Amino acid sequence: MLTPSTVSTCTPVTEKGSHVFEISGYSELKNVGIGKPIRSGAFSVGGYEWAIVFCPDGYNWGHKNFMSVRLELLSKDTKARASFTLSLISQTTGLFPYTLYKESLADFDSGKDRRMFRPLDYCDMERREFEESPYLKDDHLAIECVVTVKQPRKRVTTDKDVTFSVGGETFTARKKVLALRSPVFRAELYGPMREARAKHLTIENMQPAVFKALLHFIDTDSLPADVDGHGGDSSSADCEMIWHLLEAADRYALDRLKVLCESILCKNLDAETVSTTLALASQHNCGRLRDICLQYVSSPNVMDAVVATQGYKNLKASCPCVVIEMFEEAMRLQNT
Repeated sequence: MLTPSTVSTCTPVTEKGSHVFEISGYSELKNVGIGKPIRSGAFSVGGYEWAIVFCPDGYNWGHKNFMSVRLELLSKDTKARASFTLSLISQTTGLFPYTLYKESLADFDSGKDRRMFRPLDYCDMERREFEESPYLKDDHLAIECVVTVKQPRKRVTTDKDVTFSVGGETFTARKKVLALRSPVFRAELYGPMREARAKHLTIENMQPAVFKALLHFIDTDSLPADVDGHGGDSSSADCEMIWHLLEAADRYALDRLKVLCESILCKNLDAETVSTTLALASQHNCGRLRDICLQYVSSPNVMDAVVATQGYKNLKASCPCVVIEMFEEAMRLQNT
C-alpha cells in the first residue's frame, strides 16, 4: 500500500458577523420620499464593508405603500459572496425576530456590474402591517442583519506523516487519520505526551504483519484479503492473526475492528482454537465471544477433544480460573 509522505486538505474560509440598525423617529422619516434610502453605519465582515439600507417609503412607485430593506456592499470595485438574513427585532420582550429575507448565497459586485445591493427583488413589508406590529414601538424600530462571507482564499493544512518501527520494520501513516480512528493514537500523537512531538515511534509487543493489517483497517475500514480469509471468506481466516488483531484492536480502542475480529473467531471455533479464543475473550472483555466459546465446549464429545489440545494446556497454566469456569458452564449446559 503506497502511503504519501504528506497529505494536505483544502477547506473554504468563512467569517460571520451581525449588525443592528436602530432607527428612532420613524414617523418623521417615513415621508422622506420614495426610493430615498437611509443607511446604517458601515460594519465589517470578512474583510468587506457593508451597510443596511432602509427605505421607509419603498424603493419605487410600485412599492410606495411598503417599507423596504436591503443589504449593500460598500467596499469599492470588489466582489463578494455571502449569505445573509435581514430581520426586524421585536420591541416586545419574548417575541422572536421577524425574518424579512434570507438568502443562502448571493454574489455582490460593486465594480462595473454595480450589483452591490441584495436582494435583487425588493425585501418589503406592507407599511400598514409594519406600523401595527410589535416591531415598531414608541416610534422606534431595529433591523438586524447577519452576514456570512465566503472568502475567496482557502485554508490549506498539511497532514504530516509519522513513522513507526515495529519488530525491525518501518511503517508510514498519516497522523490525522490515525487520530480520527483511534482515541489512543489521538492522545499519543496530538496530546501532551512526549510522543506528540515525535516523528518516529516504536511499537513494542506487536508483530509487523499485525501492525500492517491494523494500518490497513484504519485506512480502508476493512481487513486485507490474506487476513480475512481468501476472497473475503471469514470462515477460512488465519485465527492466529485474528487473535493478535483482537489484542491490537483492544489496545488502540478500535471498537469496530474488535467486533469484526470477534465475528471471525466465532466462525472459526474448533477443538484446537477454542481454548485460546476463550482466554482472549476473557482478557479483552469480549462477552459475546466468550459465551459462544463456552457453548461450543459444552457440546457432546467436544470437551474431551479440547482437553487433549496444547491450547487447553496453555489455558490451564495461564488462566486456571477460566478453565474452571469453562468446565462449570459445560456441566451446567449439559444438565439443562
